[in-house]
Amino acid sequence: MTTTATGQLRDIEGRVLAGERLTADDGNALYACDDLSWLGGLAREVQRTRTGDTVMFNVNRHLNLTNVCVASCEYCTFERKPGQPDAYTMRIPEAVRLAEQMQPEGLTELHIVNGLHPTLPYDYYPNAIRQLKQALPGVAIKAFTATEVDWFCELTGRDAETILDELIDAGLESLTGGGAEIFAEEVRSRIVDHDCHWERWSEIHELAHGKGLRTPATMLYGHIEEPRHRVDHVLRLRELQDRTGGFVTFIPLRFHPEGSRIPRPIATGAEAMKVFAVSRLLLDNFDRLKCFWVMHGLTLSQLLLEFGVDDLDGSVVEYKITHDPDGQTPDTMHRSDLLRLIREAGRIPVERDTRYRPLRVYPRHPAPDEDRHERPFRVRQLPVANPGA
Repeated sequence: MTTTATGQLRDIEGRVLAGERLTADDGNALYACDDLSWLGGLAREVQRTRTGDTVMFNVNRHLNLTNVCVASCEYCTFERKPGQPDAYTMRIPEAVRLAEQMQPEGLTELHIVNGLHPTLPYDYYPNAIRQLKQALPGVAIKAFTATEVDWFCELTGRDAETILDELIDAGLESLTGGGAEIFAEEVRSRIVDHDCHWERWSEIHELAHGKGLRTPATMLYGHIEEPRHRVDHVLRLRELQDRTGGFVTFIPLRFHPEGSRIPRPIATGAEAMKVFAVSRLLLDNFDRLKCFWVMHGLTLSQLLLEFGVDDLDGSVVEYKITHDPDGQTPDTMHRSDLLRLIREAGRIPVERDTRYRPLRVYPRHPAPDEDRHERPFRVRQLPVANPGA
């Protein structure tokens, strides 16, 4: 680094420690910095002042009711067209059966994301939510991206407010954060094949926040975007959060190129560390920064706890959209596996619900009689795919 660059970073450090908000230029300068130790240390310090040594997690199950999708996004290999051999649409009783399998684990959340099915009636979706809620009344339903809500509007001719009211009446408690990808239109127009762009995505989340829902936000990084697009993305979210206060966490998602139409190497661990640390420093109004371990692998996820992460997702179970390419990422983790992952990093595990209310604070070190799930997590390799929404 030049003397000028070093001086700029020290200036940024001083302003961060003074609690001042960073600018887009600051974000670009941070991405140009290769001193990962300094960057991680600063992000960890910011995280520590907000949430101390705690790391939140939950016991959840992901469900993808259908992979049939009208869109053909460049980054996605989850979607299938009607009639393709591996296209599927789950019957609602099957979804209920799969969800009920997790009850002995103390399931608290169902996370549901789907393709944009061209012929499936809209009523299928609120009926699915209603039946899942009836079968599992104590489990929160976090379902649908803003892109899916926009699709429901197109299917029905109803506005987003009406759709959200109907889904909330059926039992919806949170939207998911997907469909964000990268908001900058010069990137988005090249990788996204639907019409739910920043204006619509933000409108739907703002509507949801106004109705009392709290939602996560995501960013898909490591494809054709440049660091300035990532800075632009998180600053748009920061501005929206200033208005609504409805985001509970920010989740950078690592793009997996295998099988997609975007040929490029996967982002390195160093790049991931930089993305998380810079996001933590820019998003001064987000309480939590989440690592989705399925996309980053367990080892990198643990390292990212030193780069501003204080939120891990979760037990997951049979996530079909993407997996870390090292082939060793499990399908699921039990509560005990998450506790061990967090404790080995010297942190305090906190089990939470979907609204980020603590359910149980665990000791930093395991108690001798702590309930330990004896079954090892099941490891199998899945076809690598990328986020459909």
